[in-house]
Amino acid sequence: MSSLKAKLGILAAGLMLSGCMQATTYQAAPEASLKPADKAQLAKARYEKVAVAEPFRRAIVDYHRREQPGSIVVDSDNHYLYLVQDGGKAIRYGITVGEEALAFSGIARVGNMAEWPKWTPTADIHKRIEGLPASVPGGVDNPLGARALYLYQGNRDTLFRIHGTNQPEYIGASISSGCIRMTNEDVIDLYSRVKQGTIVVVLDPKQGDSPQNSKMALQGSGNSAF
Repeated sequence: MSSLKAKLGILAAGLMLSGCMQATTYQAAPEASLKPADKAQLAKARYEKVAVAEPFRRAIVDYHRREQPGSIVVDSDNHYLYLVQDGGKAIRYGITVGEEALAFSGIARVGNMAEWPKWTPTADIHKRIEGLPASVPGGVDNPLGARALYLYQGNRDTLFRIHGTNQPEYIGASISSGCIRMTNEDVIDLYSRVKQGTIVVVLDPKQGDSPQNSKMALQGSGNSAF
């Protein structure tokens, strides 16, 4: 038995050295990202603060795709959002994404940003969900949560958002109306690290496995996409 354990240990070490295993360091969103207003709002939260499953908790990971540091990359298939860092690293967040028929993919930019945004349901959402108000004021019970990043292509608002959620139990699932949801703590952290104009690459289904795909998409899009 001890011999078997030793062999397994050597095998694991070899895999790590060969780059077959990603280094993952789980880290909660830093408290420093929270403003006094954030703490006051989160203290009033009436939703159940469900712990996110470990695979979808905020983590520092190795990153081998070719997007530039500062870019946001959304891997809807695996329910991850990456904020690309220098030195082959990324901050990885777990997300909720849209159902297949409602999902967004493509290259966009952050065209607007808002803290504790109000929610104005689109005409399409009103058709699918009856009885919604014309708008919902910002706050912890608002479906957009603590922050919203509005995705634009050119000067056109795509109507898709990266935003917070008052349903953390769905992080890691595909149930939203196409928008990309994060826990309120994670979206506050992301918001504090990006700026208007940040490039957002939302990968097509099954695109996340190839490090070449997003580079070709960026090259093919030219400047007109932004």
